[in-house]
Order: sequence, then structure tokens, then C-alpha cells
Amino acid sequence: MNSVWEQTSSKDNFGRLNKDIKTDVLIIGGGMAGVLCAYYLNQAGVSSVLAEAKTIGGGITKNTTAKITSQHGLIYDKIIKKYGIEKAKQYLEINQSALKTYRNLCKNIDCDFEEKNSYVYSIDNRQKIQDEITALSKLGFDTEFTKDLPLPFEVEGAVRYPNQAQFNPLKFLYAISKGLNIYEHTKVREHMGTTAITDGGKIYAKKIIVATHFPFINKHGGYFIKMYQHRSCVIALRNAPDVNGIYVDESQTGMSFRNYENLLFLGGGAHRTGKKGGNWEELQTFAKNHYPDAIEKYRWATQDCMTLDGIPYIGPYSKSTEGLYVATGFNKWGMTSSMVSAMILCDMVQGRKNEYQELFLPSRSILHPQLAVNIFESTKGLLTPKPKRCPHLGCALNWNSYEHTWDCPCHGSRFTENGEVIDNPATGDLK
Repeated sequence: MNSVWEQTSSKDNFGRLNKDIKTDVLIIGGGMAGVLCAYYLNQAGVSSVLAEAKTIGGGITKNTTAKITSQHGLIYDKIIKKYGIEKAKQYLEINQSALKTYRNLCKNIDCDFEEKNSYVYSIDNRQKIQDEITALSKLGFDTEFTKDLPLPFEVEGAVRYPNQAQFNPLKFLYAISKGLNIYEHTKVREHMGTTAITDGGKIYAKKIIVATHFPFINKHGGYFIKMYQHRSCVIALRNAPDVNGIYVDESQTGMSFRNYENLLFLGGGAHRTGKKGGNWEELQTFAKNHYPDAIEKYRWATQDCMTLDGIPYIGPYSKSTEGLYVATGFNKWGMTSSMVSAMILCDMVQGRKNEYQELFLPSRSILHPQLAVNIFESTKGLLTPKPKRCPHLGCALNWNSYEHTWDCPCHGSRFTENGEVIDNPATGDLK
């Protein structure tokens, strides 16, 4: 179940830490967000070290569908209703800036970067699409309504975002990682203030950025209640149409489409991690019905951290943790959100105020309807009488028969059949 990116990219290997070291900034986590932070700190001449528990790009980044877009579902109408026009305009501006930054970087990187229009569509609710177009018009963004999509089903409408992009994320990541101070197979076991302890030595830092997808420090920030994880699947088909764009359903349980070389990616089968969902079977059935001549070449799955209000948590880890920062909760839009994280955090760790940082503050209000759902699921998981328990906070684990893993429905940790941890927030194996 390796992704197409793993089959089409080659990387340099980085050694593991085997001594005590000092640095200005320690970055924990070698996914897209962590490596971008290291890259831009290096560009700024700031001493930094990146510690990755396994290999860079080997977690969620290798399983992304790699859409680089400001189109994050029907986000702008929601932000305007919750926070007002100025906050929505900020969200759009910094994500457009992230897209522009990728575009400029990729001019000199062989990573299959392509300009594409991006669409968010609705199967059954034209009004939602109209509301999003109205919201975008208030923000001065040039978009349009359409029903004419090259997809094998009718839609009530779609929002078209011009001049968005897609690429091969691992080719890009491996290119920008060259020359950076990276240690692989260097798992941070614990930290004391801004000192991190690994099996190979201590890392003494002035500041730490936690970019581990789901934050692993439970004592601060309340991320275990402010987020949940959502799992989805992808199949890559040969002998399928070129849809010439990026397409996503406004529903979390809908489908997404994009091409890469001679392949069509179908994304979907989504569900809260640890719960039942359509998985690959849903996608395979769809492909059989609509693309009968297609051949499945790859399939893989990924998961995403979902915040209470649809906006990532980027900034100080908590109000009480001096020198500790976080980037998490990318809500399925990890490429632009990773770049946004690097832009904001690289300013903050250098003592500069970023004009967009208030929008993404992790300590903002948690009073949103999703909070009640998260509390309910956590309580249910804690009270369910099953022998397999997650070492993170003790929730009952569910068996995932599609992927042969033990999954936590509370916070999204996952384990192999033999109990080895795959996805955090859990940091240890099953006993």
C-alpha cells in the first residue's frame, strides 16, 4: 500500500543523532511543515536542527494527494460567519501567498509542478456553492460558478478557483532538504523546557517547533480535545480520463479527483479514524461502475487532523510553554498549511510579529459545536470495555480490518497488528 510518490521519488539518507548538541531552534517532525521550517530558518541564517523519528516525508506527507490550493472546501463563507470579513481575507491572502511561494520555489525544482484550476462541488446543495461564491466576491477573489465538470455524475454546482497547483510532494521535499541539519531515526522521547531527549543524545535548544502532525505533548494545549483525526483512502487508476483540474466534494465523505502523469487519483472512503467507513471498497466500486476499463496501479490511505473551527493551530504551543511552538490541524489541506506554518513560525521564533499570527493562534476559543462531539467520542472510548487500550490516554482501540491495524476512535493513534505505533499522538507501542 505504498503511495505513488514513494515509487517515483528517491532521497538522500540522513544520519541519526549520536551526541549532545546545541541549536537555536529544534524542529521535531520531518514532514512538509517541519522541513519547510528548517529550510526557511536556514535561509535566514538561523541555527536549527530537525529531528525525525523515522525518515523525512515518511509520515502523512508521503500519503497526501498534494493539492496546492487556497480552496479549502467551503471555508470562506464559514470564516466570515464566525470571525468576519477581515479574518477571512487574511486566511485567503496567506494561503495565496503560500501558493505563490511554492510556484517560485518549484521553478528550480524538478517536482512535476503543474498549474491547475481547482473546484469544490456539491452533489445536492447549490445554495452552499452560491454562498461560497458570494463570500469570495466580498474578499475580492476572482472565481465563478459552474456545473460543467468532467466528472461522471451530475453536480448542483461548483466554485472554480483559477491558477491553483499540484505537484509531487516527495520530490519537492527531498530537494529542499539537501544541506539541512537533519537527523533521521532520532525520536524525541521527552523534553524538559526546550531541551529534548533522544536515544542518541540531548538537543539543547532555545526554542522548539513541534511539527509532528498531531502534537505529542499532552500536558499543555489541550490538543487531544481540540482535534480529532479523519482517515481517507486513495486509488490511482491507469486507463482513466484526464480531468484536467483538482476537484473536491464539499462533503467530508465525498470524493476528490486529480491526475498525475498517466494516472487518475480517486480519493474518498472517508471516516473518523477508528470508525467504519467506505475505505478502498467504496472507491473500487465507483471505478468499476464509471471507469470500467481502468486498472488500479496504487492504493494508499492517509489521515488528517481536524480542528474545531476549520482553521489550523499555528503558533505558541500553549500560554504556559515559553519557547515552544506548534503547527497542526491542517484539515486536509496540508500543503498550503505547511507553507503558512513555516511563514508564521519562522517569524515568531526570530522574535518578529507576523501579521497573520492572530488568526491561527492555538489558544483561541474552543467554544464550537465540534468540541461536544470530541468530548463524547473520548468519553465513549474511555468507557468502552475492550482489552486493547491506547497508551496515549487509555481509549479502547478498534480493529481496522481493511488495513490490519488497531485504531483509536478518540484521538486517531494507530498501531500495527503487532502493536507498533504508526500514527501519533501516541508515542509508544502497545504493551
